Amino acid sequence: MKHTIPLELVELDKANYHLTVKSFFKDGEELTWVIDTGASKTVFDRTLSGCYEAETHDEGTEVRSAGIGTGSLDTSTGILHPFSLGDCPVPSLNVALIDLSHINDLYLHAASRKICGLIGCDFLLKHKAVVDYSRMVLILRTGKK
Repeated sequence: MKHTIPLELVELDKANYHLTVKSFFKDGEELTWVIDTGASKTVFDRTLSGCYEAETHDEGTEVRSAGIGTGSLDTSTGILHPFSLGDCPVPSLNVALIDLSHINDLYLHAASRKICGLIGCDFLLKHKAVVDYSRMVLILRTGKK
């Protein structure tokens, strides 16, 4: 099934743009994501603990993550509670959990908004995503068709 979801272009400063999309959790909470085609894994803000279940890892299992800057990030993993992006249901989603406070400081200062996470290439590939800039929509596919 094909889902066409509206996107919003957010200008953080002159000629510095991010695409965002709204999600809706079953409890009615509306959260905003950044579409990040350069992120290999979808990440979620670990401070929003009511939206996910943290996964436990066996001793010796290490979770590594790095951004475009230097150094590694303190990362764990979790499974998001069911939510939707527009009319596209997401029954559950494995994510990397990181503290997004530094990103939210930037978003609050530059665009007066807060984000919950970054939708990465893992999700976009799975759903055969197309970003249509001319129509400002994200097209996702679910199921076999």
